Amino acid sequence: MKTTGRVSGIISNIVIVKADGAVGQNEICHVWCGETRMMAEVIKVVGDDAYVQVFDSTRGLKIGDKVEFEGHMLEATLAPGILSRNYDGLQNDLEKMNGLFIERGSITDPIDFERKWEFKPLAKAGDKVSAGAWLGEVQEQWVAHKIMVPFVMTENYTVKSVVAAGEYKVTDVVAVVTDAEGKEHQITMVQKWPVKQAIRAYANKPRPSRVMETGIRSIDTFNPIADGGTGFIPGPFGAGKTVLQHALSKQAEADIIIMVACGERANEVVEIFAEFPELEDPRTGHKLMERTTIICNTSNMPVAAREASVYTGMTLAEYYRAMGLKVLLLADSTSRWAQALREMSNRLEELPGQDAFPMDLSAIISNFYARAGLVELNNGATGSVTFIGTVSPAGGNLKEPVTESTKKAARCFYALSQGRADSKRYPAIDPLDSYSKYLEYPEVSEYLDERIGKGWVEKVYKGKTIVQRGKEASEQINILGDDGVPVEYHERFWKSELIDFVILQQDAFDSIDANCPIERQKYMYEKVLSVCERQFEFVDFDECSSYFKQLINLFRQMNYSVYESEQYYAYDKQIDELIEQKIK
Repeated sequence: MKTTGRVSGIISNIVIVKADGAVGQNEICHVWCGETRMMAEVIKVVGDDAYVQVFDSTRGLKIGDKVEFEGHMLEATLAPGILSRNYDGLQNDLEKMNGLFIERGSITDPIDFERKWEFKPLAKAGDKVSAGAWLGEVQEQWVAHKIMVPFVMTENYTVKSVVAAGEYKVTDVVAVVTDAEGKEHQITMVQKWPVKQAIRAYANKPRPSRVMETGIRSIDTFNPIADGGTGFIPGPFGAGKTVLQHALSKQAEADIIIMVACGERANEVVEIFAEFPELEDPRTGHKLMERTTIICNTSNMPVAAREASVYTGMTLAEYYRAMGLKVLLLADSTSRWAQALREMSNRLEELPGQDAFPMDLSAIISNFYARAGLVELNNGATGSVTFIGTVSPAGGNLKEPVTESTKKAARCFYALSQGRADSKRYPAIDPLDSYSKYLEYPEVSEYLDERIGKGWVEKVYKGKTIVQRGKEASEQINILGDDGVPVEYHERFWKSELIDFVILQQDAFDSIDANCPIERQKYMYEKVLSVCERQFEFVDFDECSSYFKQLINLFRQMNYSVYESEQYYAYDKQIDELIEQKIK
């Protein structure tokens, strides 16, 4: 029998319920406001009082209104048909909503339960299986969607039967397994999983050992992110966080893309909905939306649903990871998720931490980031979830609590600079403030030596040193004037500018320069380094600046030319001839 209760207090969308039975933390309940049934989640239990956060507006709710507890946590529906869909944080299909706004209490099916899928069996009678084992597969878009033993079935089972190949609905029984006591369990294509619990259907979770190639030079060359790694992009408004995430989703070496728009402005979300269905996917030749799922909670939606959206996105990512796929999860922005946590904490009158955020904000962020990673499945296959979130610090302050807490959890830090954005140096990733801790991993270093070339990490640090010395020279020039410093200072500055313009800047809207393969990055970076390692002869700073501007122009023409084409090597030859003119 389900537990029920009555509303005894209302604080915005926090409702205090006097329960008549046992209630669990994070349990889902439904609050009745007249004829409207609204979903809510238990976030605190004190005696027989349950504090629940309602995922809708509580306008019109009264003391004494009925509440029904469901006995389970907030769950995601996992089945074929998730790709190409647009969800809200509760996994309601936004395409099925009526009107411009989601009606209060509106709940839609996350998938099409009537559609039939072409099922192909992978397991056979007598096989020993456990949670996450592959029983069969269906073709979802271009992805081989694995039908798995439900993640809640953690014991060892024996396959009794699997249906023959054919068309079935997701609710049809496709396999029967027996437990150690001989009891039969029927399995369909659909299962549910609590979004705030990590899916652990794997044998091992090793450290990431290879790099995820993104086609963005400032990331792949200077601060690479590992396959199964974590990173975040802090930066002020207008610095290009959203555009950078769009570029990552289009070009990154991933099988599945999941985008979470958490508390974003409505115009940015509309842009995603309008552009993604039209974008060509360079990996498959089809539309990018075919391997993308979007989870959207705009800033005018209830904060409780906003908080749920990032967990729903991570659960879907873990589900596809259990199929042996590479998943890229992008969240924009985790600052608004943290603001939702702050609002909940304040309404519960909890002891506030720095800037009124919850005291355990750092632990919450760390636990969430820890769900990403590379895993070895029980059948020997590997899958990964690579997570990159954005942070929108107020006033561009990178010392505020959300940025500081995220920095402790994420291994890659891509700091967007307001100064670089104002000077139109995109992507505006600051090469000195940003870092990748994966460069320190021996496994990643060995992979880069094998994939790109021996001593690649040392070359990366050499380039960073040149940029650092160029910045120092620039400061001296600004203080003392062009004539107040030796010409060597100008040479040092222009060498750093050469790396900046050729390697760190990239045109996301150019058909050639937008995506730079790692082989091309290697060739360009080593050529730029060879220039920076040479000593030149200049009469004065005017000659120095004029010379390097010519070099930069030729290098940028190479970036806009097809790699290894006649035109590409023509510019390459002109660069070599220009270098020979000024070498000491």
